[in-house]
Amino acid sequence: MTRRTLASVIAAVLLVVLLVVAFTRPVGYVIFQPGPTINVLGLNDNKKIIDVTGHKVYPDKGGLRLVTIIPSGPDERVSLVSAIEAWINPDQAVYPHDAVYAPTDNTKTVEAQSSQEMVSSQDNAVAAALHALHITFGKVVEVAAVDKGGPADGKLKVNDRILKVNGVATPTTASLIKAVQGLPPGSHVDLQIRRNEKVQDVELTTVPSVTNKNQSAVRIQIGVGYDFPFNVALRLDKNIGGPSAGLMFSLGVYDVLTPGSLTEGKVIAGTGEIDAAGNVGEIGGIQQKLVGAQHDGARLFLVPAGNCAEALGGNYDPNKMRLVKVNKMADALSDVKAWVKNPDAALPKCTR
Repeated sequence: MTRRTLASVIAAVLLVVLLVVAFTRPVGYVIFQPGPTINVLGLNDNKKIIDVTGHKVYPDKGGLRLVTIIPSGPDERVSLVSAIEAWINPDQAVYPHDAVYAPTDNTKTVEAQSSQEMVSSQDNAVAAALHALHITFGKVVEVAAVDKGGPADGKLKVNDRILKVNGVATPTTASLIKAVQGLPPGSHVDLQIRRNEKVQDVELTTVPSVTNKNQSAVRIQIGVGYDFPFNVALRLDKNIGGPSAGLMFSLGVYDVLTPGSLTEGKVIAGTGEIDAAGNVGEIGGIQQKLVGAQHDGARLFLVPAGNCAEALGGNYDPNKMRLVKVNKMADALSDVKAWVKNPDAALPKCTR
């Protein structure tokens, strides 16, 4: 073998090695792909997903499907090959890692945040449904998250309702914050809470606030919860999180609490974050959610107004599944009722 031939062989081998390294080396991208859809009128682990006690219910055999996506995780190392394959695949999407996750995110923090968002979303969904039905309910202060390693770690849980601080009622988030911050750091504090309908006392020792060392903190996040006149349990697989199921849960609760069938046996899917007043907010991964919905038989898809332009670029068949733009839960209700009666009814369209 001549020197020139040997050099050519070595160069070819090095090129192959470099290509292998380049294509298998992790790149800074996140892949979104369609996830499963769930009929909120159905069962999870042989139990009703929407389970109401203390109020008459009206079962519906139709389908109100919430939709999901499966993203690569914050700790997952996506290769260049995988990113290219996802970019080519019309059912998937590729986003910069920094556009999806914060630098401090990891699998545990993302799962905790997603779980917290799901809890809040479910509470808001029930509130929105009752609001639409003109059923009154009260507001309470709830634990939204507990900082690991903080004074409340292992003592308070998400959804605990805080009733009193050192014997004084704290009916608002402002009154609770004032009661705790007004104590010197290192103080013993007695919280009266309600957990699973049982009232109990929890003793904590405060620590200095992160923002003001002279103020006390117990290192929890608090939010507004609701005191409903009857119990509505929403049972979903713990692996499904985030706020985007809010709209479909609110429609499901409304359907279960009202006579007749909202769906008339048809399959309807949709997505959108919701607040207690029924306002629908945009979400992520709309194009992948459309793919999952059509695959599972949906013929009507409720799209948050803020996602409409993006949704039109999704890989779905408009002749098989119709997209309808919604701003509020009331819009979704009227649109579903109109579509069930007449699939060709004039409904708000998504536009670019």
